[in-house]
Amino acid sequence: MASLKLYSLWVLFFFFTIFSGSGTTLSLTKTSSDVELLLSKIKPSLQGNSENLVLSSWNFSVPLCQWKGLTWVISNGVPLQCDDLTSPQRNNATLFKDPSLQLLSLQLPGAGLSGEIPREVGELSALKSLYLGVNSLTGNIPLELGYSVSLTSLDLGGNLLKGSFPTSIWNLCDRLVSLRLRDNNLTGTLPEPALQNSTCKSLEVLDLSNNKFSGEFPEFVTRFNGLKELNLANNEFYGQIPATLTGLTLDKLNLSYNNFTGVLPVFDGSKYDAKVFQGNDPGLCGSPLGKCGGKRSGLGSGGIAVLVIGLMTGLVVSASLLIGYVQGRKKKNNGVNEDGYEEGEEDENGVNGGGEGKLVLFQGAEHLTLEDVLNATGQVMEKTNYGTVYKAKLADGGTIALRLLREGTCKDGSSCLPVIRQLGRVRHENLVPLRAFYQGQRGEKLLIYDYLPNKTLHDLLHDSRTGKPMLNWARRHKIALDIARGLAFLHTGLEAPITHGNVRSKNVLVDEFFVARVTEFGLDKLMVPAVTDEMVTIAKTDGYKAPELQKMKKCNSRTDVYAFGILLLEILLGKRPGRDGRSGEFVDLPALVKVAVLEETTMEVFDVALLKGIRSPMEDGLVQALKLAMGCCAPVASVRPNMDEVVKQLEENRPRNRSALYSPTETRSEIGTPF
Repeated sequence: MASLKLYSLWVLFFFFTIFSGSGTTLSLTKTSSDVELLLSKIKPSLQGNSENLVLSSWNFSVPLCQWKGLTWVISNGVPLQCDDLTSPQRNNATLFKDPSLQLLSLQLPGAGLSGEIPREVGELSALKSLYLGVNSLTGNIPLELGYSVSLTSLDLGGNLLKGSFPTSIWNLCDRLVSLRLRDNNLTGTLPEPALQNSTCKSLEVLDLSNNKFSGEFPEFVTRFNGLKELNLANNEFYGQIPATLTGLTLDKLNLSYNNFTGVLPVFDGSKYDAKVFQGNDPGLCGSPLGKCGGKRSGLGSGGIAVLVIGLMTGLVVSASLLIGYVQGRKKKNNGVNEDGYEEGEEDENGVNGGGEGKLVLFQGAEHLTLEDVLNATGQVMEKTNYGTVYKAKLADGGTIALRLLREGTCKDGSSCLPVIRQLGRVRHENLVPLRAFYQGQRGEKLLIYDYLPNKTLHDLLHDSRTGKPMLNWARRHKIALDIARGLAFLHTGLEAPITHGNVRSKNVLVDEFFVARVTEFGLDKLMVPAVTDEMVTIAKTDGYKAPELQKMKKCNSRTDVYAFGILLLEILLGKRPGRDGRSGEFVDLPALVKVAVLEETTMEVFDVALLKGIRSPMEDGLVQALKLAMGCCAPVASVRPNMDEVVKQLEENRPRNRSALYSPTETRSEIGTPF
C-alpha cells in the first residue's frame, strides 16, 4: 500500500512537472477560457509549421500584458491596465488564471503569420476587432467567424486566403463597422445575406478589392445605407452598375478594373472622377467617362484586326516622328546646358515649346539624325499597366527604345518635370540612362532611352530554352552586386535621393559580360496615385511587395531593400517569386528558406546550377548571401540593412573562383574577370 501511494505521488509530480513548466501551453491551475483557446487552438493554427517570434510571447512565463497583439477586459467591461507602466496588473504573472478575463482585440498585422485562420476565433465572446492583415495566412475564411457575438472590425487583407466568401459573415453586419478582405485570392460570386432585406446598418467600410470575385454587381450592397467606403476594384465582376448605387452617400468608391459595361448611373455633381471606373469594358460609358455613342459599327473579326494593325502602325510612326522632332530641335540648338535640357527659348515650365509639343533633352541624345528616325522601323517589345515599350531600328543599324506612357497614367507636365529632370541627370554604369522626354500637345508623354540588346535577368533565370549561358555562382554574384550598386547610387549617390519603386528581375538587363543594368527607376513618381497603387498590387502578385506597403502605398528606400532581398533569393534559389500564372499558387521565397533552415535542409534550397564548382558554400559567400537576402526581407522595415550595407557585404563575400565568370566551356573563356 505504501509503495502504491508513493507511485501515485510520483505520477502526480511527473505530470505537474510536464504541464507547469516555462513556455508550456497547459496548466493544472484554472485558466481563463479565452486564454485556453489562444494557447491550445489559435496560436498553433496561426503560426503554421514554424515558430513565430511574435506568438512566442503568448507564454505562461510572460505576464499577460506583454502578450503581443492582444487587448483584454474583465467580464464587467473594465479594461486591463497594460498601458500604465506603474499598474500592478502590467507585470502580474497570474492574471491568466482569472476566469472573468476576456479577449477584446486580436491585432497582428505584418506579424509573419503563415498558418490558417482558426475557426475557434468565433468562440471568443468579447472579441470586437480582429486584424490579421499583411501576413501569409492560407486556407479558407472559416464560417465560424460569422457566429462571433461581438465582432465589429474584421481585417484579413493582404494574405493568401482562397475559396469563397462565407455567407455567415453577413450575420455580423448589423454590428460590423469595417470589413476588409482586399489582396487575397478569394473567388466566386458574392452571396447575399441570409436575412432578406438586410441593411447591415452599422457597416461603413467594405473593401473586397484585388481578389477574383466574379458575377454581376452585388446589388444587395446598395441596401447597406451606412456605407462610407466601397471598394470592389481589381476583380472579375461584370454587367451593369445599378442605378440604386447612387442612393448611397459614399465618401470613397472604386469599381475600376472589372468587366462592367453599359451606361453609368448619374451620380450627384462631380463626386467621382474617371479613375473610379477605369479599366472596365470599353463599352462602359457615361459621365465621368466618355459620352455614350449610337449603335456600334458591327466590325467583324477582320475589321477589328485591320483596326488594331492600323493603330499599332500609327503608334510606331508617331514615335518615329517624335524622335525626328527631337533631332530637328537639336540641329537648331546645338548644345545641352548643365541641367540636361535643350538650350533655347523656354516657357514658364522651363521646357522648350513649339507647335508640336514640349521637349526635354538630356546628355546622349545628340547622336540621332532626323533622316535616320524617319526611315526607322519599329516593333512592340513590352506592354505594362502604364505604357508600351517600342524598339525603333535606325537606318545605320542603331536602335532606340521608346516608352509611350498610357493616357491617364502620368501626372501633368508641370508636376512631373522636376522628376523627369532628376531622372535625366542620373548616370551610373549599372543604371539605364534616360535620354529625352517629350510631351505632346494632347498630353501624350514619351520617354526615350538607348536600346540595349540584353536579356533580362528574369529570362536568364527562368527561360528554359537552350543556348542561354549557364549562371554559376560567380556570374550570379556579379549580377547581384551590380544591381545593389545601382540601387545604392540611387539611394545615396545623388544630391536628391531616388527610390526605384519597381525592383524586380524583369527590370534588370544583363549583357554578354554579365554586367547588370537596372531600368525603370523612379517611374512611380511620375504616375498618378491610382497607377502607383496598381504597381504596388502587381508587386504583391509578383512577390516583391514589402509588408508595410499595404498601409503606406508609397515606396521608399526600405521597400526597395525588401524587393532586392526577394530578387537576391530569386537569384539564389532559381525560383520565380509570387503568384504562379498556371497553378495560381503563391511562391513565398522567404518562407521556403525558413522551412529549409528549420528542417536542416538549407543546401537543398539553392538552385542546382548555382552549386556547380562550389567546394565550400561558406568560403564562397553563398551562405552569407542567403543570410543577407533574408535580412533584406525582414518584415519590420527598420531592421533591414540599407543598400550601401548590402553592397559592402556582397563585396566582402565574393566567390573565390572569380575566373568562373567565364568558364572554359563558354565562348568567352578568353576574357578576364572584371572583378
